[in-house]
Amino acid sequence: MNRKTDFQIVVSSMAIATALLIAPLTSYATEQGGQRREAREIKQDARGDARETKAECKAGDEKSRAECRQEKRGTKQDAREEARDTKY
Repeated sequence: MNRKTDFQIVVSSMAIATALLIAPLTSYATEQGGQRREAREIKQDARGDARETKAECKAGDEKSRAECRQEKRGTKQDAREEARDTKY
């Protein structure tokens, strides 16, 4: 064979190998993006839940503002942990 044909074979082989390597990476990136989106939604939903928890706590009058604030933080922290579990 001549040099031009050898070069074309090498280039086409490299192109095929590159395509085979890129395909799994793009599907992984798509999956990872979906996991991040789901985790973000969990945390956003928890914000409203935390507000409700704090409002209910304050309306009850049996706890101090600091204790209600801690309940709100706990609710948000639980959501963060759930979001982390979702991503991995």
